[in-house]
Formats: sequence, C-alpha cells, structure tokens
Amino acid sequence: MSPHPGAGTDARADMDPFVEHRNLLFTVAYELLGSAADAEDVLQESWLRWSDVDRAEVRDPRAYLVRIVTRQSLNHLRTLSRRREDYVGEWLPEPLLTSRDVAEDVELAESLSIATLTVLETLGPAERAVFVLREVFDLGYDEIAEAVGKTPAAVRQIAHRAKEHVAARRPRMQVEPTEQERVVERLMVAFNTGDVQGLMDVLAPDVVSIGDGGGKVKGAARHPIRGARKLVSYLMGATAKWGFHPVASVIWINGAPALRVEVDGELAGVISVTIDDGLVTHLYSVANPDKLARLDAEARLAR
Repeated sequence: MSPHPGAGTDARADMDPFVEHRNLLFTVAYELLGSAADAEDVLQESWLRWSDVDRAEVRDPRAYLVRIVTRQSLNHLRTLSRRREDYVGEWLPEPLLTSRDVAEDVELAESLSIATLTVLETLGPAERAVFVLREVFDLGYDEIAEAVGKTPAAVRQIAHRAKEHVAARRPRMQVEPTEQERVVERLMVAFNTGDVQGLMDVLAPDVVSIGDGGGKVKGAARHPIRGARKLVSYLMGATAKWGFHPVASVIWINGAPALRVEVDGELAGVISVTIDDGLVTHLYSVANPDKLARLDAEARLAR
C-alpha cells in the first residue's frame, strides 16, 4: 500500500479507513493548526502510526484515527506556538480555496473562517482541541478525553471555558452567503477602481484590518489598522508609494466569499472579511507567499 495517505491506487487502498476518512482527518488537523502545510505533516505522521496498528484491535477506526490526528496535532501546536512568537508582524491562518458547497454547512463554514481560526489562536493547545472536537465535530466528552489525555470531567470544564472565550472574541457573522457575496463584490469594485467614497461606503467606520506579510512583502502593514479613514488612506498611500496596481476578484476562501488580489497577473494575496449589517467590519489580508501555495486547487473538507 502506498505510504502517502492521499493515495488510493488500488481497491485495497480505497478500503483502508485512513483513506476513507482522510478529508475528515485533514479538516480536524487544519482546524487545530490553522495551517494546511502543518496539517499535511500531521497526516503523514498519523498514517505511519496507523500503519503499525493491529486493525483487529480497533473497534471504531474513525474515532481511533481522530484520536491519533488530535494527539499529533497537539504535539505540533506546542512547537508552533514557540515558532509563532518569533513571527514578523501579525500571524493569520493559511487560507484554503473551497467550493461554495462548504457554506451550506453553516457550522463548518463558521469554524473554518479566518476570523474564527484567528480567535482559536488565543486558546491553549488543549483548549483548542477540546473546543474543535466538541463544537465542530460534535464528539462526546469521553471520546475527547481519550484524545487529549484528560478526564471527561476536566474536558467538560475546558469545553465550557473555551466556548465562552471564543464567543466573546469572535466577530459577529450572522450573514447569509448571498448577502456576503454582494458586499464582497461591492468591496471588489471599489478596490479595483480606486473609488475612495465607494470604499468608505462599504467599510464600517470602526473597521479593523489585519495583514500578514510574514516580513516578506513590501507595503504590508505589520500592525492592525483601525478605522475606515485610516484604512482607505493606507491603501491609497501604499498603492501610490510602491507603484503597483492590485486587481481583485471574488473567490471562495474557507467557506466564504473573499478577494483574490493580483499584481501584474501574479497572486499577491487574499482578503477575507467579516460582515455585519451590510458593512465590512474586519479584513484579514494574507500576503505571505508561504501561505498562498494552496490556492490553485479546492481543499477537500469533511466532518
């Protein structure tokens, strides 16, 4: 059998539970790590561990595999947290190209949003794992306890605390996908035409813009920009200063409409937004080239 977890080259490989549940396992790892590249590493490690397991001893392969992936993700999270402390500027999750269909699963789409994943970064590793497994994948407390190495009682407490933490920090996103797409299209037109008043009309007065250039992109803001006037002034000033003319188009990122930004025909970044009452309240701009490698093919997600 091929060691690559995504390979299903023969009938036997297609029957393997790891291959059967691969999309779910990738989604779990991505939700826990906020990075598709790291999620793929976790799946490779998990595959190696699964290969050594006596299948006859496994009663529920799906639950068993989720436990393996969760444990490997927790190991990665502890390493990543140290790495991200040294990150230049703001750190945002790696965006995924998704289909419109993802938006139909409202809970999954909300959990995948760049806004939510950014909030999850403020949780500790165990808290994040408990929150994701409970709120996104609806696992029982006993199952989660096995995955994170804690008692069911402790998991209940962590789940309650993590849910309150996320609810208090996550921007409001009670918007239908069709309305979200209309607002993103308005933002695109204003952005492409340099329409200052058009931008002001689509941005909330207290809008917050967070950019992630990883210290590798000229003109990328290293700190959040707050307020519509400051943001528009920054955008217009950066365009004039650096002499580039970005062009945006609407694509679907992490289960929601977003902007793909190109400069001279080359991908320069993506902008994810949150919307409330018809206005853009938050922009999350990912321009770090290391995080743009997976925007040429739709991610396969499941829960």
